Amino acid sequence: MRWIGGRESDNVDDRRGSGGGGLVVGGGIGTLVIALVVYLLGGDPTAVLNRTDNSPATSQSPTGPQPDDAAASFTRKVLASTEDVWNKLFAQQGAQYAEPTLVMFRGATESGCGTAQEAMGPFYCPADRKVYIDLSFYDELSQRFQAPGDFAMAYVIAHEIGHHVQKQLGVMDQVDELRQRLSRSEYNRVSVRLELQADFFAGVWAHHAQGQSVALSPEDVEEAITAANAIGDDRIQQQTQGRVVPDAFTHGTSAQRVYWFKKGLKTGDLSQGDTFNSREDANLQ
Repeated sequence: MRWIGGRESDNVDDRRGSGGGGLVVGGGIGTLVIALVVYLLGGDPTAVLNRTDNSPATSQSPTGPQPDDAAASFTRKVLASTEDVWNKLFAQQGAQYAEPTLVMFRGATESGCGTAQEAMGPFYCPADRKVYIDLSFYDELSQRFQAPGDFAMAYVIAHEIGHHVQKQLGVMDQVDELRQRLSRSEYNRVSVRLELQADFFAGVWAHHAQGQSVALSPEDVEEAITAANAIGDDRIQQQTQGRVVPDAFTHGTSAQRVYWFKKGLKTGDLSQGDTFNSREDANLQ
């Protein structure tokens, strides 16, 4: 993956210097344990941690060189690239894209959705419209999920930004309204469609970023596909509990996630990303 220009975004709240000091009262150890289990099963930890208050966290920017500065710089570049793409796409629709803030932290910090922990992996919090990531996840992506490479990491960030796009389009709010009206298994199926659309949006970003802010090789694309395949519900469930429970899926199978990312990458066309009504992926295993 080669950068063209390599602009770094300023929309970053760098809390790495606060260590665990960003953790404030309100999370509760029981909630954290439950959220960790949900994450390991491929679920959305923000559903467990969701709350309404937006108490700001006390943060401290790191001073001096940090061991993960290269990853931080890379993250800022990916975020900048997503800003360029989504600003352009929203403008084409006569709308304005509100650029999100990305929070980098170590260990734990506070979010508008509760306490963010390293073990949860990257996530988007709709309450404060921020993306949270402990940069050590890049190592986990490479080692635990066997999905190394810089474009694999870029795909993960672009997926979370995809959730921000859904929030702005009103899709996320519509899905959240269904939470109280559907059974758990029914809502899980809707959640899967939400996640697959975020994968599609990640592909749309890559389509439009190509030649604009990044130069991608076939090997780069394969890295993203490997990452999408590695974090499918079926694969994670098999690894963590030794069996696959489709009714508990919240993000989609590996094949579904790869399919929708590749479709976004190929077309770059937002009108083709209605994962909620489309069942073109229904027979994928």
